[in-house]
Amino acid sequence: MAAPVVKEQELELRIESLAFGGNGVARLEGFVLFVRRGLPGDLVRARVTKVKRSHAEAETVEVLEPGPSRVEAPCPYFGACGGCRFQDLAYEVQCEAKAAQVHDALVRIAGIAEPPLEPIVPADEIYGYRNKLEYSFANTPDGPALGFHRAGRWDEVLPVERCLLTTELGNGIRAAATEWAREEVLEAYDQKTHRGYLRHLVVREGRNTGQALVVLVTSTTEPFDPEFFIRSLTKFPEVRSIYWAVNDGEGETTNVPSKLIWGEEAIEEELCGLRFRIRPNAFLQTNTGMAERLYALAGKFAGLTGEETVWDLYCGTGTIGLSLARHARSIWGIEISEESVACALENAERNSAGNIAFFAGNVGQVVRDLLERSGPPDVVVVDPPRAGLAGKALRRLAEIGAPRIVYVSCNPTTLAGDFKLLHEQAGYELIRARPLDMFPHTPHVEAVALLEP
Repeated sequence: MAAPVVKEQELELRIESLAFGGNGVARLEGFVLFVRRGLPGDLVRARVTKVKRSHAEAETVEVLEPGPSRVEAPCPYFGACGGCRFQDLAYEVQCEAKAAQVHDALVRIAGIAEPPLEPIVPADEIYGYRNKLEYSFANTPDGPALGFHRAGRWDEVLPVERCLLTTELGNGIRAAATEWAREEVLEAYDQKTHRGYLRHLVVREGRNTGQALVVLVTSTTEPFDPEFFIRSLTKFPEVRSIYWAVNDGEGETTNVPSKLIWGEEAIEEELCGLRFRIRPNAFLQTNTGMAERLYALAGKFAGLTGEETVWDLYCGTGTIGLSLARHARSIWGIEISEESVACALENAERNSAGNIAFFAGNVGQVVRDLLERSGPPDVVVVDPPRAGLAGKALRRLAEIGAPRIVYVSCNPTTLAGDFKLLHEQAGYELIRARPLDMFPHTPHVEAVALLEP
């Protein structure tokens, strides 16, 4: 049957709920439309942007009647910035929607009629919670500025003067870098023409230590005046490390090799009573306070007694493994990033953890070698990227058949899909799961799940 809408058509729609990814769900004659910037209960005028056989996509043009959960967004860039898009949705409703996303994924994808889902853990802070932000440079009439990509645009940057998701220190560092770039009369990189020099500024903070690390990313190895840049940033005593990196490709990434131009090689963060070293590209959960809640929940699900051999797969800088080490016989961590493994080894030494070992490698390729080294694991903790467990890693995990798998998920759809395969291949059951809100005002939701065969 043909869709009852056409592209560019404008419609009045009542938003029923939120879909995975954050778009509003509306129906017209039973036909589903996913409406960007539509919130539950809203009556909106929306323009259809894409039509498919099973559904259509639309963009809110005007809110005709606000729903009961719509609130005033405090950010002056709201709607234009592509970042925290749910500032206009009451926070308790954000949490309800995120919990519903996890529930829906487990029902629809994993095939669990009644998922054993526990109440969502809300964020401790809903603003100022990020310990890392990546800014892009843009050319403006006043000179280069720093900001974020505009909503839905890969080629246009929105300059910002203050971001509500970082701290006053983070905002101050960004402002100082902007002033430096203007005084040096440097040109920002243009994603359309691939011309210009300044690409990104990365600011990382140790929220519990008061330390900061800054990375400047340029498009070429052409030198700049490092002394002036260093003076501009070291007026903040919290800044301990300043790096320079070069991205001479067309892709927008800051995960490139970097060179220390001033200060210490790494900053430190404190989590769960442990000290962790952080380098430019080493992984660490972006919300420090909620990371501690996440690790505590993972430890609770692991149910350690001090006698277990634990595998920490996709271990990053070793934060989860080290938080469990005092309660286990041994911890074995695997991570593909050599920089993260180097930090993990330093972290183990710094925290006098003698029962933990870290190795660099692809999880799917090295777990058999790990099995020979460590013996069968009693508990496997996995914290994979948003794409979930790679096929080979999933098969190896099913073959090994650990008595407990603690799955730390940043994507409920891949959690559900991975569980389904582990259930089919190795008979695992979902014993319990609990969502956490690590990223208020965004559609993202974390969850911790316990699987047992």
